[in-house]
Amino acid sequence: MANLQTSKTAGAKDSSSSSSGLRYPTSGKTIYHRPLNRTKNAELSHASFAYLFSEMVNYALKRVTGIQDLEKRLNLQGHPIGLKLLDLLLQREPPRSQARPLTVVALLHLVKINLWTHLFGRQADRLERSSNPATPDEYMIVDNEPLVNAFVSVPREMSQLNCAAFVAGIVEGMCDGAGFPARVTAHSVGGQAGAAEAEMWPGKTVFLVKFAPEVLEREALIGKS
Repeated sequence: MANLQTSKTAGAKDSSSSSSGLRYPTSGKTIYHRPLNRTKNAELSHASFAYLFSEMVNYALKRVTGIQDLEKRLNLQGHPIGLKLLDLLLQREPPRSQARPLTVVALLHLVKINLWTHLFGRQADRLERSSNPATPDEYMIVDNEPLVNAFVSVPREMSQLNCAAFVAGIVEGMCDGAGFPARVTAHSVGGQAGAAEAEMWPGKTVFLVKFAPEVLEREALIGKS
């Protein structure tokens, strides 16, 4: 009798699911049974990201008077994200390496490796220090193909615009949150590079990180100690 009742219940469930157009897996578990953190490492749809980011750019574009103003607004949108990502990335490190970076180099390696991998699934292409003796406070993070620029069509009259200013704001937020105040700006170098390199990486971007004077003073003291 129990078996008969069970079969009837199953039959009723099958008929209701077929009538509603829904299909249940044989295991009986749907997407609602999955843990929330199961897809934390899954890739985000590029189409979804492109739509959201384009809306951010359009929103900022309606409230600015020029290219510099637009890049500044995009930078401000990214800054609070960098502040929050700093703690998140450090929390994901092994317990013995969760301490905040103490030097500029350690911080920039955290940005180049951990931050870029978290946001874009890969490391930044290069990390360099300015070779100009007059600007020892400047470092450069190079991204040959910024994802944020892949789906943005910049009009001719705004050719100097680089929407990677949003990422520059994230980097600036991480620097400020770690106690290394800096100004971070995004610069397009596709046209300035060689012909072959420009053709291969037309959206190549350099993130110029310029640290505050007190950061260099602290670095000097750490070096002496």
